[in-house]
Amino acid sequence: MLVQKLYRASLWAGTAGILAACTNSGPVAPQPAAAPAESKAPSTSPPPAHVAAETVARPSTATTAREYRRDGAAHLYAKNTQRIFSGKMPPMLHAIGVLQVDINSKGAVTGMRWMRAPSHVPDVVAEIERTVRAAAPFPIPSKLGRVTYTDTWLWDKSGRFQLDTLTEGQL
Repeated sequence: MLVQKLYRASLWAGTAGILAACTNSGPVAPQPAAAPAESKAPSTSPPPAHVAAETVARPSTATTAREYRRDGAAHLYAKNTQRIFSGKMPPMLHAIGVLQVDINSKGAVTGMRWMRAPSHVPDVVAEIERTVRAAAPFPIPSKLGRVTYTDTWLWDKSGRFQLDTLTEGQL
């Protein structure tokens, strides 16, 4: 019985300590200033994986927009694994759209233009645009400087899609 009470007390103390560390309880007592050499030393530890994955794009070795198209499609697939239609697409698609995407030298999306918008489903147009913007940064077009590539979006009524560049075909 005494062991159980001590165990519970230590759990509560540990939980209270964690909660106290996570809350802002007002002004913090001033800390002694760090030596100048310490404060100017660069950090040698890499950024956390979730930060690195979101902000650092890998370089593309594509030398043409057509080659870059494959890198862009693979990147979109990697960012949307749960939304990719698996297998052959059905014979009747909900939407088909052809979109040009401008990528700058850092992999940022700088523009999009519809060559053929699925105007009968404006929600799909908006979702494709949101998906492209959310996937940035794209692979850096290191050999091209910047690139404009075009891909065709094949959209199923389930909300899943394939890109023509990586499509598995259609029934």
